[in-house]
Amino acid sequence: MHKNWPQMAGELSGAIRDLRGGAPEVMKAFSGMAQAALKANALDTKTKELIALGIAVAIRCDGCVAFHAEAALKQGATRDEVMETMGMAIYMGAGPSVMYAAQAVEAFDQFAAKSAAA
Repeated sequence: MHKNWPQMAGELSGAIRDLRGGAPEVMKAFSGMAQAALKANALDTKTKELIALGIAVAIRCDGCVAFHAEAALKQGATRDEVMETMGMAIYMGAGPSVMYAAQAVEAFDQFAAKSAAA
């Protein structure tokens, strides 16, 4: 295991709560934007979470990988769908995205294992 993604998401959640307290208006606006972006319209929420996971890989954001791997799983994404998404992220982000794609799959697998154990 390269990283403990569920642990990372949990630790970041606490830090984000602190940020919400320190910058409430900004975080409220960010939360509203997230809700609007994830609302199912022409694309369903699962597809949008897969897109977010691919972008997280392409921009190399560990916390984003953790949160969107978990969210994709919760929205019903399969490992095959994650793998196809990683293919697009690698295509768009080249070599560095290969490294993050491997980590995104690891994160998805860890959240799936945690979910199956619950």
